[in-house]
Amino acid sequence: MRISTFVYCVKQGIVNICRNILFSLASMATISACIFLFCLFFAIAANVRNAALTAQNTLGITVFFDESLDDEQIEALGEQIASWGEVREMDFTSAKEAWESFKEVYFQGDEELASSFEEDNPLAGSASYTIYLNDIEDQSQVVARLSAMDGVRKVNSSDTAAMGLSTAGKIVGILSFVMIAVLLAVAVFLISNTISTAAAFRRRENEIMRLIGATNFMIRAPFVVEGVLLGLFGALIPLGGMYVLYGRAVSYMTSHFQIVTDVFEPLPMGILFPYMSGVAMCLGVGIGFFVSFFTIRRHLRV
Repeated sequence: MRISTFVYCVKQGIVNICRNILFSLASMATISACIFLFCLFFAIAANVRNAALTAQNTLGITVFFDESLDDEQIEALGEQIASWGEVREMDFTSAKEAWESFKEVYFQGDEELASSFEEDNPLAGSASYTIYLNDIEDQSQVVARLSAMDGVRKVNSSDTAAMGLSTAGKIVGILSFVMIAVLLAVAVFLISNTISTAAAFRRRENEIMRLIGATNFMIRAPFVVEGVLLGLFGALIPLGGMYVLYGRAVSYMTSHFQIVTDVFEPLPMGILFPYMSGVAMCLGVGIGFFVSFFTIRRHLRV
């Protein structure tokens, strides 16, 4: 394509947008709303996923064994558990290590009180394994298997956190799909009407162009450019807004909800934005291109 042809198509696409400014603004607003919701749910889903990954690395299942078991039996049970596919890694804490940790926390500053237990470890039967999973959604299944094992006395787990993260991820996914699908349908309808109206305005001009030998490409390209521009502007606006709003939201949470951010640190925009902007631009430009392309083929008869 020659540069002059490209410039002509872009110029005529802009003329079409200005000529049908109300339809164009409505189309851009709908695409912007759709892409903004996509960006919003993308950010939420990414942070929920990041929280789940953080939980997988920090929230473990602690398994305590019957006091009658010796070290070799506990080790054998540990090897059996480690062979499960759901298990990523395990940490062993002996009864002596458990007592040392307990003393550091509860007898800090009063070490003389702890010295009376030197010959009699109160936590003699507290040897345990802390288990970290590949996927936190498998926690309830793994806890059930552990509880059913012979020699296991007690299993501690964070079921509420695991279920909460799993449920939150599913809800975000369902809401994202439904709301974006509805807005996409509205955006397709509005862009189609915008292109059809532009074709009606330029019908006489298009007939003249055909009579003087213009190709189908030269006649249809400005309308496709119009659709692409509507999608492009419809994507750029929400991306800019999301960039600013997300940064402020993270700053607000860091300042006012430090307890939460210390546990689950929000993803920085520098990590989210490249993926978010790439998908959003493809979504906006793709909608504009395909809707305008098929609409102009269907409605333009010259």
